[in-house]
Amino acid sequence: MATQPEFSVNLTNFSGPFELLLGLLAKRKLDITEVALAQVTDEFIAYMKQSPDLSQTSEFLVTTATLLAMKAASLLPKQEAQREDIELLEARDLLFSRLLLYRVFSEAADVIKGRLDEQGTFFPRDVPLEAHFAALLPDLVLKAAPTDLAKLAAEAIYYQEPTVGLAHLHDPIAPVSRELAIISAKLRAAGRASFGQLTEDAANLPVVISRFLALLELFRADQVRFEQEAPMETLWVNWVGSDTNIALADDYTGEQDG
Repeated sequence: MATQPEFSVNLTNFSGPFELLLGLLAKRKLDITEVALAQVTDEFIAYMKQSPDLSQTSEFLVTTATLLAMKAASLLPKQEAQREDIELLEARDLLFSRLLLYRVFSEAADVIKGRLDEQGTFFPRDVPLEAHFAALLPDLVLKAAPTDLAKLAAEAIYYQEPTVGLAHLHDPIAPVSRELAIISAKLRAAGRASFGQLTEDAANLPVVISRFLALLELFRADQVRFEQEAPMETLWVNWVGSDTNIALADDYTGEQDG
């Protein structure tokens, strides 16, 4: 199908493509007041009668409206024209931007059309593979026995949830409840002792920490009083409680010890 020729205009002072006319106006190489917009519109209507195109018509209307606004601003008296200088420059910039946009889409359309024309000559292969090529295919060798396939199928069908290992979990090395009983017995017997004396038989650091926590539990239960003469001096613990067992907080045992 033959393509529609590019829209051109034939005016008194210009003859050529409409796109070129827009470029001259945007670059101020042609005065808008010297362009007969009515004649341009008549020629475009005649051009569209040959092959109507809605997109070209919409583009022409927007561009012509911009040209009309530019021409109206140029024809105003000088004082009014000075007030319209900014609007005139904005209209010229708008025309130039639309011209650039038109060129971008025009070039993109040409690229797409060229690729469609090129790809339109390609056709898929719709014949069976020739015998001499079919002979080159290697034989299919299955190294897995039917029992292997059955085993894989069974593993996929009968999926078992993975078990969570508990080997890394263990009981506290030094339970606070046990150490609380030990230091309570020491304080009942001595009545007064330093923290160093209460931990002098501790086998390791976890035992020391557990006895310190147990001491805080005794203080919380009003079983002991702390005494220190000056900062950084020895901290003495005085037993002021009774002989009854101390209820340990849930943070250490999960339940109250009675």
